[in-house]
Amino acid sequence: MKTITVFTPTYNRAYCLHKCYESLIQQSNQDFVWLIIDDGSTDNTKELVQSWIDENKITIQYHFQENQGMHGGHNAAYRLIETTLNVCIDSDDCMGEEAIEKILNSWEKIKDKPEFAGIVGLDADESGTIIGTKIPETVEQTTLYDLYHTHKVQGDKKLVYRTEIVKKYPAYPIFEGERFVPLGYLYQLIDQDYTLLPVNDVYCIVEYMLDGSSMNILKQYRRHPRGFAFSRKSRMHLDKSFKNIFKNAIHYVSSSMFTKNGSFLKESPKKFITVLAIPFGIALNLYIRYKTKSEF
Repeated sequence: MKTITVFTPTYNRAYCLHKCYESLIQQSNQDFVWLIIDDGSTDNTKELVQSWIDENKITIQYHFQENQGMHGGHNAAYRLIETTLNVCIDSDDCMGEEAIEKILNSWEKIKDKPEFAGIVGLDADESGTIIGTKIPETVEQTTLYDLYHTHKVQGDKKLVYRTEIVKKYPAYPIFEGERFVPLGYLYQLIDQDYTLLPVNDVYCIVEYMLDGSSMNILKQYRRHPRGFAFSRKSRMHLDKSFKNIFKNAIHYVSSSMFTKNGSFLKESPKKFITVLAIPFGIALNLYIRYKTKSEF
């Protein structure tokens, strides 16, 4: 069995998925499986992937499902993965140069240390510029939460998890009519029990596409309010600082307005803070409605 699964949820991305494929066949270390989660594509993704399987340059596993959104793709991946480690490389991104080799070298340092859930490395753009900031060299062990809030690291980072640990936690919920739940929900749960090994190696080359979720966050926010409200409730429950809890309460109020949830206060894990957040949540809701009015 291979050591690591690189999984890629994809939806109608046949036009750019080849870049991820090319970055994988160029890896010097082939100790991986590429798991493609086809989330209901209607383009030629299936035929394209079959052509790569027929080339037999790398080990590819293909799974098709009805469209559930990015988090549904992650749910399927975590059900299917059997390797020791896993990492997500999005359909519009590429695996960094020598990334598999670098991941496995770092894995050797922690594979016998059960307190580690995995590794956190860097993203870079196509020019090689690090997304955000590097991780301070003095940080030897951290949670993802502390990476951003204590060590003040900025920008997207790439997570490599032990599969057996990920499988311990509940799947992302699927809300009828919605296709987005922020992925940080799972990462915050894992943070409660485990830490990560931080490394300043580039694991992923990212490109923020015009049709990607990162570039359309306000529209996502309005289209999938139950998913966002679920995430904000979880963050309020688990967060450590009043500032962050209050910020999440504001977003929770706003999302609850989109769903017309009259029980939002009763369902809040932080009721008093949620009351304080109501006027700010109303303002945020009105702002999002204004900014997205041409789309709805």
